[in-house]
Amino acid sequence: MEALSSPSLPASRPSARRRRRHILPGFHLTLGFTLFYLTALVLLPLLALVLKTIVPTTDYPTFFKLVGHVYDVATDVRSLDSYRLSFGISFIAALINGIFGFIAAWALTRYAFPGKKIIDALVDLPFAMPTSVAGLALTQIFSTHGGYIGQTLFNWFGWRIDYTAWGILIALTFIGFPFVVRTVQPVVADLAVEVEEAAACLGANRWQTFWRVIVPAVRPALLTGVMLAFGRGVGEYGSIVFISGNMPYLTEITPHLIIMKLEEFDYVGAAGLGVVMLLMSLLIVGTVNLVQYFASRRRMA
Repeated sequence: MEALSSPSLPASRPSARRRRRHILPGFHLTLGFTLFYLTALVLLPLLALVLKTIVPTTDYPTFFKLVGHVYDVATDVRSLDSYRLSFGISFIAALINGIFGFIAAWALTRYAFPGKKIIDALVDLPFAMPTSVAGLALTQIFSTHGGYIGQTLFNWFGWRIDYTAWGILIALTFIGFPFVVRTVQPVVADLAVEVEEAAACLGANRWQTFWRVIVPAVRPALLTGVMLAFGRGVGEYGSIVFISGNMPYLTEITPHLIIMKLEEFDYVGAAGLGVVMLLMSLLIVGTVNLVQYFASRRRMA
């Protein structure tokens, strides 16, 4: 009778916790530098801003007086009007950039034409140009008194661009345009032309190919670019301060109101407005990250 053999033990597997070796070491050094950089240049200033609104001072010796003043400044009618102007026009400008930024990215990626490199370089001009210079240039163009375009529009149609919300919209569209183009451009470049040809072979017309093939592929990048342009426009100051006129309840944006509070030595009120802008910025960043997360999950599915 053959001896019964005991069941063999499962073969040993390599430990799941075994670290993957990298050719170039330096994980701890690079991680430490990253954490130091983020803490010193990002977290500490933001923490100081928040502490300014909750730590009592000589002017506001108690916590309740301090928070009450911050609440009064943040919910003032003038502040609420500045929120509506800053966030509302920034959102409209981001949507405009989403449409025309996608068109520009498509043209610069899919077609070859004379002067393409020059136009592609001009897209980055709002990145390199100081915002105050951009504001002066836009004012020179759209001013009612002597502006090349603004005076013509005012004389012919009675339209005024400077010192109105239209001027702010133009300025925010100008500074947010590259964010959409540079975000969408790599995705359009990776989208193979054969995909469109396959859709055409399956009977799809041009409109169906655009909505069912191209739009789903570029949608995550397009939404990310729009949100980045929106976030950039919310905190913009230099390109708006000249063309808007900074008139309270009409063309006054929140960053200008913060500058006004600082000039009045109301540092607590300025910090309160800054915290409101910070919370909205965090919401924008969180939305962008969620869009990218769900887009990556969809591609992996």
